[in-house]
Amino acid sequence: PRMIHHMDEGIGRIVAALEARGLLDDTLIVFTSDNGGERFSDTWPFVGQKMDLLEGGIRVPLIAHWPAKIAAGLVSDTPAITMDWVATMLAAAGVAPHPDYPMDGVSLLPLFADPAWQPPRDLYWRMLHRQQRAMRSGPWKYLAMDGHEYLFDLSKDERERANVAQRDPERRAECLAVV
Repeated sequence: PRMIHHMDEGIGRIVAALEARGLLDDTLIVFTSDNGGERFSDTWPFVGQKMDLLEGGIRVPLIAHWPAKIAAGLVSDTPAITMDWVATMLAAAGVAPHPDYPMDGVSLLPLFADPAWQPPRDLYWRMLHRQQRAMRSGPWKYLAMDGHEYLFDLSKDERERANVAQRDPERRAECLAVV
């Protein structure tokens, strides 16, 4: 609770300073996390936590505040990944990325105007801990962990309980080929 209290105070001071200078409406403020909750966190309805590539370890809160560009109360379930924020911040500033250093993420600016926007892409994760690797392609998620393979249809099974890897070997092989 103490850390949350200090974060809240610090963020409040930043917002107040931007507001006092008339810059708040034109400033993109992002609040997110790099991974899931600690061992005492409740990640319901998901399973997994920090250090897992299960949904509870990779789905995190994300709040973006930019009154000039984002409507208040906008909610989206479009998957985003941390690397998207570099591309988003550059695009928001009107700066092109250096051609020698291509972006790993995509700009989320279209999402701010249309919460249903879905960029056509797959998302990938790797983690040495437990030899984990995962791929998300639309509603499908391939996960390898501790020498086991899983395939989930997150549109029907967001808790990752029904492993369909054996029932859908073709999709499993497609995912495995790119992970």
